[in-house]
Order: sequence, then C-alpha cells, then structure tokens
Amino acid sequence: MAVTKVELELGGRTLSIETGRLAKQADGSVLVQYGDTVVLGTAVQAAPRAGIDFFPLTVDYREKLNAAGKFPGGFRKREGAPNQKEILTMRNIDRPIRPLFPKGYFDEVQIQCWVLAADGQNEPDVLAGIAASAALSISSIPFQGPVGNVRVGRVDGQYVLMPTAAQNQFSDLDMLLCGHKDGLNMIEVGAHQLSEDVVHGAIAFGFEQVKLIVGLIDQLVAKVGKEKVTSLILPADEVVAAVKSKLAGPFKAAKTSDGSKHERQAAINKVVEDFIASEYPKPGDDATLAQHRKWEQNVTDSKLAIHDLEEELTREIIRSGKRTDGRSFDELREITCDAGVLPRVHGSAVFTRGETQALVTATLGTGRDEQIVDGLGDEYAEKFYLHYNFPPFSVGEAKRIMGPGRREIGHGMLAQKALQPVLPPVEKFPYTIRLVSDILESNGSSSMASACGGTLALLDAGVPIIAPVAGISIGLIKADKAGQEDVYLVDIQGEEDHFGDMDFKVTGTRTGITAIQLDLKIRGLNLDQIKKTFEMAKKTRIEIIEKIIAEIPEARSEISKHAPRMLSIRIHPDKIGKLIGPGGKTIRMLEETTGAKIEIEEDGTVYVSAVGAGKAEKALEEIEKLCAEVKVGSIYTGKVNSIKDFGAFIEIIPGQDGLCHISELDDGYVQKVADVVSIGDIVRVKVLLVDDQGRVKLSRKAAMKEENEPAGAGTE
Repeated sequence: MAVTKVELELGGRTLSIETGRLAKQADGSVLVQYGDTVVLGTAVQAAPRAGIDFFPLTVDYREKLNAAGKFPGGFRKREGAPNQKEILTMRNIDRPIRPLFPKGYFDEVQIQCWVLAADGQNEPDVLAGIAASAALSISSIPFQGPVGNVRVGRVDGQYVLMPTAAQNQFSDLDMLLCGHKDGLNMIEVGAHQLSEDVVHGAIAFGFEQVKLIVGLIDQLVAKVGKEKVTSLILPADEVVAAVKSKLAGPFKAAKTSDGSKHERQAAINKVVEDFIASEYPKPGDDATLAQHRKWEQNVTDSKLAIHDLEEELTREIIRSGKRTDGRSFDELREITCDAGVLPRVHGSAVFTRGETQALVTATLGTGRDEQIVDGLGDEYAEKFYLHYNFPPFSVGEAKRIMGPGRREIGHGMLAQKALQPVLPPVEKFPYTIRLVSDILESNGSSSMASACGGTLALLDAGVPIIAPVAGISIGLIKADKAGQEDVYLVDIQGEEDHFGDMDFKVTGTRTGITAIQLDLKIRGLNLDQIKKTFEMAKKTRIEIIEKIIAEIPEARSEISKHAPRMLSIRIHPDKIGKLIGPGGKTIRMLEETTGAKIEIEEDGTVYVSAVGAGKAEKALEEIEKLCAEVKVGSIYTGKVNSIKDFGAFIEIIPGQDGLCHISELDDGYVQKVADVVSIGDIVRVKVLLVDDQGRVKLSRKAAMKEENEPAGAGTE
C-alpha cells in the first residue's frame, strides 16, 4: 500500500495526515502530525452481536509517556488505566462522531488513538479527534463525516488558533470545537467570565478553520477512501404498523398525565409489557429453534419501533406547545437552595431543580491536599478539584456500585471548569478546595445542578469567590418539516434530552460565560442557533443566581471551626534551610510542639495550618523568630548565652547571636562583664552593625538610652 499524505498550513504550523505506512490491517489508519506532536488513529468494525438494539461504539485514547521521553511512575513502570485527561479526550472524540452514523447501524466499531510523539507545545487531544475522523472517513465504515477539530484560545483580546502550551498560560479562553461543512456538533469551553459576544466570535473564528480541516480530510478520502459498506437493522414494516396503531394513544395519554417522571414511565412500561405479551407470546419449551429466533427478532423489532414511536410522540407533544410535565418552553422547574445543611463539614448545600437534586460539600485543606497531575507535560498540582458521583438510587435503580465512569468524570470536570474562574487568588485564600457533588435525584442536567450547588457550598465554606456561578441546559426540537420553526427548551428533563436534538449546557456569572458543553443528536448547529441558545441561557442563569444569593448573599465571614486555620508569611529564601534544619529536624520539632502543619514554597512563602485555636498563630510566631532578619537600629530582647572577658554573646533571635562589647554594656566604666550580666539574663540591646560576614554588634548602653531606662546591673 502506497503512503499517501495531505497537508495544510494551520495557525502558522503544518498539519499533515498520512496513511499507508502504519497499522495497515485496520479498516482505517492515519498518522496526524502538527509540529513535533504525532498521533496514530485507527478505526475497525466488527459484525453486530445477536439481538443487539444499540450502536456499540468504543473510543480509546492513550498518551504513551515514552512519546515525551518520560518513564511511568509507580512500581510497575508501565501505563495502567486511563487517567482523567485521557478519559475526557475519549468523550470529546466520541460525542461529535456518534450522531454521524446511519440509523439502524449496530455494527461494533472501535476507535483507538495513541500519542506517539509529544513536543510539549502542541496538544495531542485535538489531533486525536482529527485522527479519529480521518480514519473513519477513509474506511469502509458508513461514517457520515468527516469532522474537523480545532482549539481556540484568546491572548490579549485576540483569538489564537491551536494555541501552544506557552500561549495557554496567558489565554482567558480554552475552546475545543468539532464540526463539518454543515455546522458545529461539539463545543467544549472553559472561560474567564467572557461575554456571549466574545465566545460566539471565537466559535465563528474556529468554525472557519474546522471547514479547512474537513476539506483536508476530503482530499485524503478522494485519494484512498474505501467504498462504504452499510448493514442496517431496522424493524419490519408490519411491526412498525402494529406498534403505531396500538400504542400511539396509550403512549400519548401516559406522557401527558400528571405525576412524576417515574409515574409516567411506569405507565409507559406497563403499556409496552402488555403489548409484547399479547402480540408476541413467548414460545413454549416444545417450540423449535427457528420459532424462538423469530420471537426474539419480533421483540427486538418491537423495542426499536417503540423507541421511535416514543420519540415521535414526545416531539409532537412539545411542538403542540406544552411539554410533558406541563411547562412552557422557557420555564424553569421549581428551584430550592439550602446552604449549611450538614454539621462538621466545612461547607455544604443542597440544590434542587424539579426532580434533579445535588448535595455538594466543600472541604478546605492545605498544600499537602493538592491533586498531583502527571502526564505528557510537566507534573503540576491542582488546588481546586470537583468530584461528581451518580449513584443508581438517584434514578430509582438498583445497579452494581462501581467507581466513577467516563460520564461521572466528564460531568465533574464540566462543573469544575464552571467554578474555577471565580475562585479567589491563592494569595488571598491559600486553601486547597475539594468539592464533592453527590446526585441524590436526577431528571435532567445534574452537572448544572452541581455547578449551582458548588457555588452555594463554596459560599457556605467561607470561600470569597469573585461572583456566584449558575448553569442551565438548553434543549432543541429542530424543525424537520417545511413551515416549522426550531423549538428551544429551557431546563430540559431526561426524556427531552433523550428524544430531543440538543443538550447545550452553559454556565456563567452575571458578567459572562465560564463553561460550555454541547452534545448533539442531529448533524450540527449553525451560528444563529448557537447565538439564540446563548441568549436564553444567559437570561435563565441570572434568574438562578438570584435564587442562590437569596439563600446566601456572600461568603461566610469565618470559615468552619473544623477547617484548618491557615496563615502565611514570606521569609527570605536564604532562610529556608534554617527553617527546615539539618535533615528536617527544625521543621519537625516546630510541627510537633505546636500541632501545626508547615509548608514552604521555593520563593520563601510559608503556609502554616492547624485545626484548633491558637496553634497556627503559635507556629507562625516561632517561624517569625527563627527566620527574622536582624535590622540595624532595632532594639531586641535577647538572652545572654555566653560571657567572655571582652563582652557578652546575646541571642537576639533564635539561632542568631550578637556581641555586646564590654564597653557597650553600661554608661559607666565596666571592670568585668559579670558585674553587669550573667548567663541566662534577658536584656534589651540595640543592633549597631551587621558586617559583611553577618556578624552582629550590639549595645545595651544604646538601648537603655533610647528607652530612657536608668543604668544599672543585669535586668534578670
């Protein structure tokens, strides 16, 4: 197979896509390079599993540490389970391509993207999205792409395409876009309270670059693309007809009845069970294998047809002007905000919106509680992180209890990005902050409930956030006939998410946007549809913010008594070794005697924390003494440590002695040092000189004169 390559100048660097060199047994395989970052993308399909009624698409993305010349940490010295960034990247690849497969396509498809080389400046995650799209596009898999992926930043008010790691440090926007020539179908944003117009401008800027990448992949497809092979599983016409004639009426009645989500769903489930039992009774034990298989096929076809009918009716009910729970299109469900709901914890809140409820707790810690992140780039520490949990009871189910999956990690990161821009600077609030959002009930947009509950919990914990954050999800029922208009839905519930076309989550303050996440089930959105969504989301989030501040208008004036008290001081970096002591002896002694934790930064900033009154203050006082700078002209209270014929050595700060010459001990003539002071005496002395070797010259005589004390013998 010949090697084929296409190239494009993008953001001042060359983007190349190559195929025919590596992984040639995959159905589609490409090598994407940008700068010196290289990603391999492969796509493979397999025959569908028997009885399947869904599309089993798997996306796997891995950052091989050897790509950056690094060794894996730990004892085994090899990569293990995917880390958080890898999981988030898998989601960002999956979400835009999943809707671009034909209805009824249930073949198993697996996409794998490996980072083979990383230059530390060009992020590989966006290249993996391009690689996945290109591998699918040149394969025989019936992918209705291609799509293009770009990252957009903003430095000094200017949009930056594919920003480098260095540029990202100065960017107030991190935007990941995916789309095709017809529109955008995935948006992921973290922003520092940017206005809707600024964010919309970045989307428009990025969309033009997306279309260039789509054109590049089309060039590759024209050269080496395989013929698409499509095998669809669709319900038989007679099954579809039976489902429509017998279930349309009962479904519509159940969906528009009063009651909760579970009551409406229970009514629908009963209708479905009765229909299948009467239309397709299960064959007896004496039935042939062919009869059993025919029954299984009829049941599978019925489930597919039932799903399509429920989708059609849900959309029809909404288009009639009334949602299934009776709300108007722009109406929020009832919201309640409760802060300070738990004892002992540092901050807590319950945010409830309709049948969605999040319990969010805040924990304040020290530098030792920071989350260490290690990957292809340099290791760094996070002082704020949010963990999201979705227990099965939140939707009335009994399931196996497992660790956080991709969905939980993705929702938690969205809420974390929403709140990150409003946290106070470390200099003002040096605590490490952990938020935990436990979803107690769910019927739509629990990640937005986590962001709102997170604001409440932060305020309850006494965190002086810059501004309160709220978020909401906007849904869409797209016009599918001539004369229809798009229907936008504020605060979508579960079935509107499932049967609708869009889940567009937007968080922000009154001032601007902090985070966005767009998921689509249709092909794409245009810029006008995105602008309309922004307008609705802004109006609604301000409405929610008003409810939040009605419960707790500002951060508590004091942090919880159960949280560590944290103080800080800046010492000269040269004093760090003195504070630590030989083998860490001095700092350990201070921690043991005061009960405080002491953490030292390279710039000389020292953080002191302790739970309990006075512990942190006591430790800080000892550090100040130990690391104090001796100042010429200042008067100190010192202890006489030794006596010589020529004078006394007096410790004026811990570990720092000075010499008070015999002539400086008193106003008059002093025959012997011992006539004035004894070892152990506490005296007041003034610093006359600190020479270039650090030697300190003291005067008791000058101190007495300045403080107008009478001359005399030793003070104690």
